[in-house]
Amino acid sequence: MAHEKNHDYHILQPSIWPLLGSVSAFVMLFGAVLWMKDSGPWAFLVGFVGVLYTMYGWWSDVVHEGQTGDHTPVVRIGLRYGFIMFIMSEVMFFAAWFWSFFKHAMYPMGPDSPMVDGVWPPAGIETFDPWHLPLINTLILLCSGAAATWAHHALSHENNREDTKLGLILAVALGALFTVFQIYEYSHAAFGFSGNIYGANFFMATGFHGFHVLIGTIFLLVCLFRVLRGHFTPEQHVGFEAAAWYWHFVDVVWLFLFAAVYIWGG
Repeated sequence: MAHEKNHDYHILQPSIWPLLGSVSAFVMLFGAVLWMKDSGPWAFLVGFVGVLYTMYGWWSDVVHEGQTGDHTPVVRIGLRYGFIMFIMSEVMFFAAWFWSFFKHAMYPMGPDSPMVDGVWPPAGIETFDPWHLPLINTLILLCSGAAATWAHHALSHENNREDTKLGLILAVALGALFTVFQIYEYSHAAFGFSGNIYGANFFMATGFHGFHVLIGTIFLLVCLFRVLRGHFTPEQHVGFEAAAWYWHFVDVVWLFLFAAVYIWGG
């Protein structure tokens, strides 16, 4: 009776994942520096595998905790707040790339003096036509976001698991199609990453967004697998909520990229 739980909080058991994740992240970062110094990618890959293993193991434990009833209403509120804070950190991450792009667009560097008599985009840069493939990708991503919203509504308001599955399948397929088109666009770029500030800003901003699309697609795919295994209920589906929020964040970032980089910046 002395150890009987009489509260709504979840007291975690000792876990190896925070330590393993920290060490793996350090090895990956240190390995990236060595790789840039022409020492090979092996240390980076070892750290990267460690990070992936930590992600798999840690999130598997979280899923198990949710399925065994440890995610009480109080715990679910904490998980939501934590994910909102994560998304806010991602907002600031992308704000840095937008800041760099706008700064160089409004004050382009000239041949004799920085920020004087420069042109934007730099001379010789042939930008993408925003009304062709970028517009198609915009519609694809928005439709994927709508499909994710449909799936979320079907689960949380109607407990309709068939519509939830269909919505997730459509969202994942459209997310994958976006990635394919983005790779195709990159392969036909008339400028490179190095040698000019436009290319560096373009590929860093859109490339990191593409990476987030890939992560979000995997996030939704995991949710689909969990739905197929009977996970989630209308009252308890924090993992699905987090995936939907993340996907809508990716949508919004792309709309800003499309308007700022492709249309205004071109």
